[in-house]
This record gives sequence, C-alpha cells and structure tokens, in this order.
Amino acid sequence: MSVPVDPATGLPDLSEKGRDVRGQVIRSDRRLYMQVLAFGECHDLAPVIEAVRGVKAPVAVYRDLNDPLGIGLATASETPDFFLGPWRDALGGSAFADLMPKPEYTMFGRSYSIGYEADLDHVLVNRPVQRLTNPEWPWAVWYPLRRAGAFERLPAEEQKAILGEHGQLGALFSAGDLGYDIRLDCRGLDKNDNDFVIGLIGKELFPLSAMVQAMRKTRQTSEFLESLGPFFIGKAAWQQVAT
Repeated sequence: MSVPVDPATGLPDLSEKGRDVRGQVIRSDRRLYMQVLAFGECHDLAPVIEAVRGVKAPVAVYRDLNDPLGIGLATASETPDFFLGPWRDALGGSAFADLMPKPEYTMFGRSYSIGYEADLDHVLVNRPVQRLTNPEWPWAVWYPLRRAGAFERLPAEEQKAILGEHGQLGALFSAGDLGYDIRLDCRGLDKNDNDFVIGLIGKELFPLSAMVQAMRKTRQTSEFLESLGPFFIGKAAWQQVAT
C-alpha cells in the first residue's frame, strides 16, 4: 500500500515524517501552502505593494524579467482558507482592477518532508518563508514539473538514488550561497496535473539558471520528467516577512 497507515486506527497516516537525533520517527501535521500569481499591464507597482502590505502573511512582489509591464506575487499560509479570504480580498481591490491575469503562471503547492529531517517545523514552515522573503535573495525562478509515470514504478531504492542526485546538486549550490530551493507538492492542487512546484531563490540570476542547467543532466530530468514549466523569472521589488 502506497499510503502509510496508522497501526492504532487502521486509517491513513497523513502526517509529515522526520527522524530525531536518535533515529526515531517524528511527526508533524503542520505544512505551508504557497501560491504564485502573475499579471501583466502593471504600469505602477506602488498601488500593488500597498494593497498586499496589509495582508498578515509573507509576501514577495516580483518584477517580471520577461514582460516589461509584468509582475508576480508569491505568498504563503498554513491554511488554504487564507487564499480564499484575506488574499482574495486583497487581489479584488482597485490596485488589480486593470491588471491582466496570466493564469498560465499560476502555481499552488504545499511543503512536505522527505522523511529524515530532524526539525520538521523549520523544514515545513520556517525555511520556505525565510527563503521567500530574504532581502539578500531577491531573484526567483518558479516552475511546475510533472514526472513520468515510469518513475513511480521504479523500486524505492532506485527512486531514492535518483532523487539523491538532485539533492546533492542542490546542496552544492546552497553551500556556496549561490541558490536555494523551495519544494512544493502540488498533486491534486494543480489544474494541469503537475506533481511539484519548484522555486529557485538567490542573490543573482545566473547561478539559478546554472542550477536548472545542471539539473537537466540528472537521470530524473533526462529520463523521468514528462513536462517542465512554464518558467516565471522575477526579481523581488518588495518583500514582507509578516505571518
């Protein structure tokens, strides 16, 4: 069975898993939901920033590299109701009335654990927010991806090795302060049936492009990806840490 089951109840165990310093399994029911939106025809960024400033949530407002009048917004919350409440209200104001939505760039996902993390709250909630809102890391490359079904049929150990190749590359870039990732699971949340949303965050744009280039040579990307993108590339004009 692919879904973990709680032996005490016989029901699906949907908690995020990690391991403490003794190697014992730890669990958390916390997770962060994140959304990326894009708009065109933005002639003045100031009203947009003012409109989202009052939302009590982490927010990044990007200038779109590929559209001189384009912008992007990224925000996060531990409850999906936030996106249908305060966030929806902010986007329904006059600052957005004349903007052109770009739904092809809409991304939505949830943070997740891999199973070995010792500090689940940091991995699931604090770290994604820190990376999204760090003023030292204004550049961002956001994109969705979908794995080929053949990957899911591989033995668990082979999957682990393939994913480990990606993890090692990411660790090399982050060790040099060249780039960091935000990994979100979007299965059942994405209108195009993608599996994951990836955010690459850093000081400069070139290392983020180099990360994508390096990942193209891994076995996961070269053999087991069915689709990748579209890519939203932006630089933060304004960031807010408030949660």
